[in-house]
Amino acid sequence: MAVPKKKTSQARRDQRRAHHAMKSLNLMACPNCGSPRRPHRVCPTCGNYKGRTVVAVEATE
Repeated sequence: MAVPKKKTSQARRDQRRAHHAMKSLNLMACPNCGSPRRPHRVCPTCGNYKGRTVVAVEATE
């Protein structure tokens, strides 16, 4: 089994992990209702996608 000869420094370890952070969500306004939604997905508020109703959303009261 391979064993490292030297201890990996904290700086080198953290440089390797520099891309592991969570990225923020890309949000765009829904063209139908204007609420923020993720691109290429059905709007959770109105249920529209590409100009047509895909999912029937019940009104919450």
